[in-house]
Amino acid sequence: MGRVLQPGDYLFYDNKRALAAAELVDLYRFTHWGRSRTVEQIDRMLQGSSLCFSARHDERLVAFCRILTDFVFRASLWDILVHPDHQGRGLGTALLRYALDHPAVKPIPLIVTYTSDLVPFLRRLGFASDEGNMQLLRVPIEYS
Repeated sequence: MGRVLQPGDYLFYDNKRALAAAELVDLYRFTHWGRSRTVEQIDRMLQGSSLCFSARHDERLVAFCRILTDFVFRASLWDILVHPDHQGRGLGTALLRYALDHPAVKPIPLIVTYTSDLVPFLRRLGFASDEGNMQLLRVPIEYS
């Protein structure tokens, strides 16, 4: 297991201007669903995202997530990424607490996310499935 997160190890940011699409490509390459994303696509995604949260270690981008929201009723959490060298240290938990406790996010009554990989992790942070109330309907998408 990796070293536990220590204060001062990471700098957290709540601004999409704190990162560049080119450096975010490095984090996406460790996922099965985002490794084919291009710098151009990521740049457009950043522009269209309501809020972006990131963490740096020794000036290197090592974690990221983003939120799409109307800032009143609903928000959705997307693309929770932690570089493999920094997993198991509490960084993902710290990043999500930073994002979910953000003054622009905290008053929003419903935050949803969709995952197949992070269910146990997200449950520890208060996320729960609420089967029967909502259904995910989507147009098929193919990941490479």
